[in-house]
Amino acid sequence: MTRLSIPFSVLDLAPIAEGGCAAESFAHTADLARHAESLGYRRYWMAEHHGMPGIASAATAVLIGHVAAATSRIRVGAGGIMLPNHSPLVIAEQFGTLETLYPGRIDLGLGRAPGSDQATARALRRTLDSDPDAFPRDVAELLDYFDGCGPVRAVPGDGCEVPVWILGSSLFGAQLAALMGLPYAFASHFAPAQMMDAIALYQRHFRPSRHLDRPYVMLGFNVFAADTDEQARFLATSWQQSFVNLRTGRPGLLPRPVEGYLESLPPPARALLDHILSCAAIGAPDTVATQVRDFVERTGADELMITCNMHDHAARLRSYEIAAGLMAAPA
Repeated sequence: MTRLSIPFSVLDLAPIAEGGCAAESFAHTADLARHAESLGYRRYWMAEHHGMPGIASAATAVLIGHVAAATSRIRVGAGGIMLPNHSPLVIAEQFGTLETLYPGRIDLGLGRAPGSDQATARALRRTLDSDPDAFPRDVAELLDYFDGCGPVRAVPGDGCEVPVWILGSSLFGAQLAALMGLPYAFASHFAPAQMMDAIALYQRHFRPSRHLDRPYVMLGFNVFAADTDEQARFLATSWQQSFVNLRTGRPGLLPRPVEGYLESLPPPARALLDHILSCAAIGAPDTVATQVRDFVERTGADELMITCNMHDHAARLRSYEIAAGLMAAPA
C-alpha cells in the first residue's frame, strides 16, 4: 500500500460521552495523546469551546499543558484559541509560559469566532461589536508581544518562538493568513463549503514572511475507521448525532452509537450531514485509505488534522491507529 507523504495530526475536543464526565474526558485525552505520539502523529491540538455540555476543552491552555506533560515529543497546541474572547497579552503570557515549560513543542492557532453562543460570549466579558479590523489588529498585537515590540512586555512570552497559525472556515481567515505570511488551517471537518476557494485564495495571495517562506495548508478531516465498514458506520453515528443536535439547537453529551441513524433522519438533517460527509472517511482500513487519498489529491493539503469523536475510547484509539497506517515513515 502506497503511503501518503504528508503528516497527520490530531484535533481533540475532549468530548464528554454519555455516561462519562469531564475527569474521564481528560484522562482519555492524555491517553490518546500518548497513543498519537507513539503512532507518529505530528501535532495534538485542542479547541476552545464554551458552554457546550459535551466539550470539555474550555480552558484550552490548561489542557495543552496537561497533554504536553503526558507526552514527550509530539507538538501540542490550540486549534484554536478564539482570540476575540481574550486580551492578546494574556494569550502571549499563557503560550509563552507553555513554550518555556515545553520548549519547541507548542503551537498557537487563532480563530475569530467566539466558540460559543452570544449569552456565553457576553459572560466571557468580550464585546459583541462586529469590527472587521479587530481580529487582524489583535493578531498583530500578539505577534508583537512574542517579538518583544512595544511598550508592554509579555513575561513569559517576549522572545518565545511560538508558531502562530490562522484558523478559519471562510475566505476572511485565508486572506489574513496570506497577507501576514502565516500557516493556515481550514475547518473543513465541520464547515467545508468554502474550502477550495479558501485554499486557492490563500495560495494566490500568500506573502512570504519571517514566519513562513511558502504557503502551508492544514485541513480538518473526519476519520472513523474500524475493522469493518459496518462497524465504522455504526461508531460514526455518535458524531453524526452530536453534530445534528448541535446544529438544531440541542447540544448535549456525545451520544452512544445507534443502528440506522442516517436512515432515520428527516431530509433537512440528512442534508446537513451529507455536506459534512464530503470531508470524512468512514470504513474499514482499505475504505478509509481510498477516501483519505482522494481527499488529499483533490485538495493538495500539506497536512491533515484528523478528528474522531467516538463514544467508545478503545474504538477511538483503534481508529487513529488505522489512520496512522496511511502515513509514510518519518525521514
